[in-house]
Amino acid sequence: MPKRLPPQYADMQAQIEEHARTAGLDMFECHYEMLDYDEINMVASYMGFPVRYPHWKWGMEYERMSKSYEYGLHKIYEMVINNDPCYAYLLESNAMTDQKLVMCHVSGHNDFFKNNFCFQHTNRKMIDEMANHATRIRRYIDWYGVEVVESFVDKCLSIDNLIDIEAPYIMRKRKEGAEAPMQPSDKKRELGLLPNTKEYMERYINPDEFVAAQKKKFDDEQKKQKKFPPEPERDVMQFLMEHAPLERWQVDVMDMLRGEAYYFAPQGMTKIMNEGWASYWHSRLMTEKVMDSSEVIDFADKNAGVMSTSRTQLNPYALGLALYRDIEDRWNRGRFGKEWHECDDMAERRRWDKATGIGREKIFQVRQIYSDVTFIDEFFTIDFCREHGFFAYEYDRKKKSFVIDSREFQAVKQKILQSLTNFGQPVIKVTDGNFENRAELLLEHNHEGVDLDGTYTHDTLRNIQAIWTRPVHLLTAIEQRKVLLTFDGRSFSEKTIS
Repeated sequence: MPKRLPPQYADMQAQIEEHARTAGLDMFECHYEMLDYDEINMVASYMGFPVRYPHWKWGMEYERMSKSYEYGLHKIYEMVINNDPCYAYLLESNAMTDQKLVMCHVSGHNDFFKNNFCFQHTNRKMIDEMANHATRIRRYIDWYGVEVVESFVDKCLSIDNLIDIEAPYIMRKRKEGAEAPMQPSDKKRELGLLPNTKEYMERYINPDEFVAAQKKKFDDEQKKQKKFPPEPERDVMQFLMEHAPLERWQVDVMDMLRGEAYYFAPQGMTKIMNEGWASYWHSRLMTEKVMDSSEVIDFADKNAGVMSTSRTQLNPYALGLALYRDIEDRWNRGRFGKEWHECDDMAERRRWDKATGIGREKIFQVRQIYSDVTFIDEFFTIDFCREHGFFAYEYDRKKKSFVIDSREFQAVKQKILQSLTNFGQPVIKVTDGNFENRAELLLEHNHEGVDLDGTYTHDTLRNIQAIWTRPVHLLTAIEQRKVLLTFDGRSFSEKTIS
């Protein structure tokens, strides 16, 4: 069972949070619980939530984490949940220095969850909501059986990335009634009525029966021409919920899993910013306020492990921290604005220091109004790239190792942005729910230079077809060929589109 904090840890939490708030952090109330390594692996397998719906993937994830911990391949120091109040977990076997570092790190996450715009739409009572989802899905299992419900959950989870992650922040569709009203003369012309300049002759020239017949003909033509959906629909899960032949319990299950996908989406949208912000504050609080001289070596050792980089993947902690520090330094020295960008004298740029002192204010503004994509796009500059020695790597199949693909700034930046856009996953949209007038589903892949993985593509089409129950088509590109992939419920086919 989870354990509440011992008195010495509770006092430490109060001191750390007081330092954090004094420094400007605005946090939810935070509840910590102590867990042993087995308990923290169980909670981590549930993605940080103590109660989730029954599913085989939780057990698989727990086994993976347990073996990894036993073999010394990983160790979970902390977990924190975007909730009000915020919940965080501590590993009870950690040393006191580790616990201090974790609490400082959690304070940064807590502030970020509360203030970054990406999280403003999220359910702040998600712990309760997850428990409600678990109860409802267990009820459906009691009614319909484990295999039936779990099989449908599998299908939903295979497409829970086919949502519109930008939908909470923008309006894609015009409101009904936004179009300008049709004038009487325009309406007559649309219906094909005979022209008439004498109002008293209207009922003779265009009798009621003729008007009704013309109106019916016009409506029938409009229905044929009307697209379904009117515009490409990026939220594939919502489209299936609204239009697939699902039972009520299936709609409810898909709605729950879709809601959870939208809850977790902002964490994927701000991974670099969020971890960088938490790392910035654990570093600053630990070195300036919290740790004593006897803990410096332990802190440096743990912090170095967190900030270590790899050729195979980007370290969000290290990149985020470096960018926040760079922004703070630039805005403290006045290295921004028109005058700075137009300065061509390299010696002058190196000496540049206007002593504006607004760096701290700037990073607080940044953590509020940016996501990873806009954060990298604006602040990952050529000077920053060169100073920190960023390169773009590719896997060389012949050498069977990663090699430097490019040192050029734009290539490096573009590769990072590409990995962040839509979490680096393909953008798939519903373009026609009545393809070729046969109630078949047409999806379209926004091809951006990277072909789809064949195995994942087939599995996804198979699951969408099982939900839609009619053949499903996907328009994409394979090796620069425009192709239409189809799964009809029995077999796959591929057709080249000219």
